[in-house]
Formats: sequence, structure tokens, C-alpha cells
Amino acid sequence: MIRALLVDDEDLARSRLKSLLRAFDDIEIIGEAADGEQAMDRIQELKPDLVFLDIQMPGCSGTEVAQSLAAPEPKIIFCTAYDQYALEAFELSALDYLLKPVTRARLAKAIEKLRQTGSSQPPRSADTLAAKGHSYPTRLLAKRAGRYRVIQQNEVFYFAFEDGLTRLHTVDQDLLMDLTITDLENRLNPRVFFRISRAAMINLNHVHEVSPLPGGYAWVTLRNKARLEVSRRRLKELMDKLGQ
Repeated sequence: MIRALLVDDEDLARSRLKSLLRAFDDIEIIGEAADGEQAMDRIQELKPDLVFLDIQMPGCSGTEVAQSLAAPEPKIIFCTAYDQYALEAFELSALDYLLKPVTRARLAKAIEKLRQTGSSQPPRSADTLAAKGHSYPTRLLAKRAGRYRVIQQNEVFYFAFEDGLTRLHTVDQDLLMDLTITDLENRLNPRVFFRISRAAMINLNHVHEVSPLPGGYAWVTLRNKARLEVSRRRLKELMDKLGQ
């Protein structure tokens, strides 16, 4: 059974999709969400195999939701009234892109494609995205006080795994991420972000100073005064990247 989540800010669109999906015995609708923020919460809570995802929604867009999914990622079928997002959708490894109003025949083709490929989404890596000519995400979703915020790439100073949680640090804020440091390393532009240790990744554009330590380690100081340890095996690569 394929467990599906429906995400759309229009009640009528969700109702129509539910009606169409009743024709497929192997699709089980396990939940719904009316905006991007609810979608993130429901995906994390329910862990669906498949998400039918609208693009233009309040709070954050469907593509921003897809960019922020942690592994293992559900398969994504975008359902939208706009055709201009198709390229971005397939760069995000979307299974299919359906234009509203969704027809029974077109939906059947998307479901058949899902059956043939399986319900698990192959992981995306920085190398895979680069090979496809992918433009890396420049916005991220992070949570604070129970709400998701859209953070621009240049606002991020560093990510850190602290107290069992991934945290995004800006110049003056500390927000929670649903992604792991490894997820972020695989998705973000390696020319901008660099993992300096198992527990931290920095924005290279915000590096102020690197202070070598005995034993081959180092401290890196960022422009917001944050001071982080660089592991011995990553120090040379960090210096090479900064030199570029």
C-alpha cells in the first residue's frame, strides 16, 4: 500500500484529488495539509511514501517544502495550475508534474510511473545535482517558536548539530532544521557551504579568521564572532576553498 499525503491550500482541489484517488486500490490517503508549514509538520509526523504537492501556497511554496525534506524522502508529484515551475520541480527529482485541473487519465499515468519506480526516493547528492546542471537552493526552511521561516542563503552563518538537533545560526538567531548536517552537505552549494567537522558546516562567505592549533586542528571565527573547531582532516580542504 502506498501511503499518500495531499497538500493544497484549496479545499476543493484536495477534495477533487481525493475523489480521483479512490479509483486506485493501492493508494491510501493518510493525511492532508493546507499550506507549506503544515506540510512540513505532517511529512515529519506521518512519513508518507508519496506527497501530492501544490506549489503556490501561503507561508512557503511547494518547491521550498521539497528542497527541505530530510532523508528518506517521499516521492513528490506536484499538482499546480502553473506550468512555469516544471523545470525546477524536476531538478528536485519530482516523480511527475500535473497541471490542474488534474484528469483521471493523467493521474493514472503518474501512479503507474510510481508503481514502476517504487515508493522510495533516491537520495540527492551535491554531485548528482551538479551533473544535472542544478541550481542549488538559495533559501532554506527553519523552525522557530513552532513556525517555519524562509531563510536566505546569505543569512546563514553556520549549521551545527547541538543537543541532538540541527540548528541554523544567523547573525542573531538560532533556528531548528528538519535536515541533518549530512542532508545539508548533500544539497547545498559546496562553493558556499563547507563541513568543518562531523557536527558543523559553515558559510565560507562569513569566515573572518582561521587560527591553526597544535595537532593539525584549527579554530575558525565567523563574522558574527562565532568560534568553531575545524577537524584535522578537513583543515587543508577548508584552506584550499578559502584560497579559491
